[in-house]
Amino acid sequence: MYLTKEEKEQLFEKHGKGKNDTGSAEGQIALFTKRIAYISDHLKTNRKDYNSERSLVALVGKRRSLLDYLMKKDILRYRAIVKELGLRK
Repeated sequence: MYLTKEEKEQLFEKHGKGKNDTGSAEGQIALFTKRIAYISDHLKTNRKDYNSERSLVALVGKRRSLLDYLMKKDILRYRAIVKELGLRK
């Protein structure tokens, strides 16, 4: 697996409220960003893997939905997570 349990806990601890806080929008956005980077790297070597390409598009859409939700609910949290992860918006 590309992401071990310890790496996930560190990711949620850094971006969420704690290592067991898997439901926060920030934690999920960080996890989706990590998965998107992994799949993008995979697609660089495997151009014709259309199933992975489809899952990448779905993940980007989910992350965009969570970012839109966070922007509506709390603009400061939105700006903080975008800055931490280095996303465009």
